[in-house]
Amino acid sequence: MTTTKDENGIINNFAKEPKVYVAENPTPKEQRRYAITGAISGLLIAGFIAASFAIS
Repeated sequence: MTTTKDENGIINNFAKEPKVYVAENPTPKEQRRYAITGAISGLLIAGFIAASFAIS
């Protein structure tokens, strides 16, 4: 951890910076899984909204 002191004697601690890397594109299998998960989530939320309208 890097520590510095300013002219008033106040200590500043700086966090260690993480290693930077380039992200990779998801594979077609992962893309399909993301699409299915999004569709299921959308249906679930639509169901919750419909249920709340039916109850009220």
